[in-house]
Amino acid sequence: MNGYQGLRTRTAWIDLSSRGKLRVSGEDRARLLHSLCTNHVQELAPGEGLYTYFLNEKGRVLADSYIYNLGESLLLDTEPETAVSLAAHLDKYIIADDVVVEDETGRWFTVGLEGPASAKASVGLGIQPPAKRCALIEWGAGFVVQVAETGMPGIRIFTPMDERHNLAARLTAAGIPQATQQEARLVRLENGKPRYGEDISDRYLAQETQQLHALHFNKGCYLGQEIVERVRSRGQVRRHLTPIEVASDSPPATGSKLASDGGAAGEITSAVYSPALQKIVGFAYLRTESLEKKMPLTVEETGSPVQVRTASAVAQNSSVAV
Repeated sequence: MNGYQGLRTRTAWIDLSSRGKLRVSGEDRARLLHSLCTNHVQELAPGEGLYTYFLNEKGRVLADSYIYNLGESLLLDTEPETAVSLAAHLDKYIIADDVVVEDETGRWFTVGLEGPASAKASVGLGIQPPAKRCALIEWGAGFVVQVAETGMPGIRIFTPMDERHNLAARLTAAGIPQATQQEARLVRLENGKPRYGEDISDRYLAQETQQLHALHFNKGCYLGQEIVERVRSRGQVRRHLTPIEVASDSPPATGSKLASDGGAAGEITSAVYSPALQKIVGFAYLRTESLEKKMPLTVEETGSPVQVRTASAVAQNSSVAV
């Protein structure tokens, strides 16, 4: 069984050590992060976590991150592309605050244990999965959170880098295959889960990404909040990040334009052929009018038909056997 099959039908592990890890400490840590991100950090109790965006003053998404409350500090778990820029962004707003930001990316060996049987596999490794999404429990010299990279059930294990060989050996002894980054990306797109740096960037407003679980609409003022509230109160955005299927023999290139009724309808951010679904799946930003009117879509360069994937269709992907 390879990693792709493991992620879809049983369990596989993904090396996520390249993801950025920023430890934020000091008495003002929660207040500072609360004023810079879109979710409610000040309500976060020890042992809890959340998913959030960091915006610029124009409401564009600079980075996304999970934030875990470790008690005496908060740990930001972000994409590899944004670790350095996010640390610089935070540092820019530390004026007279008691806040220290430390890059601990190299300290943690990070593993995503994911798939339909990941809970059973984690218990077999001596890890009791946390009870709710983004919650964390201590494990050895590290900790475990209920977060998944691919949209499958799973946990994320953080252990000191000097213990990486021991954990990798335990995973191998348990017969759990390692999934490559390409295999993990494939399953992620099958499950309709976007990624910052590929499907989300600073080109887009928070609501355009449709990841509303990153937003808290009653938390008060934060950087970019005026734009978020303006979009919410008016109830409209120009485009929506949407899972799609493409009728083609090969995946369209990133940036391929979509057309509808002779006019521009959107742009593809990712596309890949799914062996399990036997079709091309991915994401595109689609104009609101095209979505609301359910207008026929094609790839502009090739004329290949494009279908919008419904939420129910995306949800069913996890149960399709290879």
